[in-house]
Amino acid sequence: MKTEVKVINSKILGRNMNVSVYIPGNYESVNVPVLYFLHGRGGNENILKNFKMDKIANKLIKNNSINPFIIVCPYIANSRGINSSQTYEEVQGKYGIVHKGLFEDYFIKEIIPFIDSSYKTIKDKNSRYIGGISAGGYAALHIGFNHQETFSKIGAHMPAIDLNYEDEDECYFENKKMWLKYDSITITKNKKISDLKIFLDCGNEDEGKFYTACEKLYRILKSKNVNVENHIFKGHHNAEYIISNLEKYYKFYGGK
Repeated sequence: MKTEVKVINSKILGRNMNVSVYIPGNYESVNVPVLYFLHGRGGNENILKNFKMDKIANKLIKNNSINPFIIVCPYIANSRGINSSQTYEEVQGKYGIVHKGLFEDYFIKEIIPFIDSSYKTIKDKNSRYIGGISAGGYAALHIGFNHQETFSKIGAHMPAIDLNYEDEDECYFENKKMWLKYDSITITKNKKISDLKIFLDCGNEDEGKFYTACEKLYRILKSKNVNVENHIFKGHHNAEYIISNLEKYYKFYGGK
């Protein structure tokens, strides 16, 4: 296996952005699927190593438990992956610094083309997956739902979905209308969801109680006959919870 950090000179954000990439061993000459995995608030592209994502993936691939895939962990700052401002800016939010800019456009128009041009990927939706943790899970849902032509699987792991606009850090959103635009529950109520497999999960002691939102989202998706599963595993809203469940996640994304 090989893990490396690349730098994308983003014209959309007007700055250099890091991306960590895991390449499975002996697959440099074979086209493989790609999992895009997004960090949470306060995190960065280093979750690939800090969360042992590369080592766990390597073990499962060696054991023939999952099919090989590339893992891409881009730095998306504290942006929630949304288009919040025409230009990049940093503002003080309720829980710390918030990064604003065209982050959804950056992800779709720059990260994915960069990876497809730099690595031997299978360039179609059936071999492209998106997942994330906490705020990254929130981002994975709205990006996946709004770009169904691009992804076939979405994983939202302890996703930071607030049920009320009043609970949000208002610095991300100009108004409630904008909040609703990116709210996964609102999206699923109003949009046709098809040809997607979705994995939701949360810890039974999650401090944000995001399992409540997962259950609500799950019920809406099931009512629309979407292929979705929802799990409550043991744990809190922390790195240990994610690391302890990574094998389950990988079997969802790359299971045989």
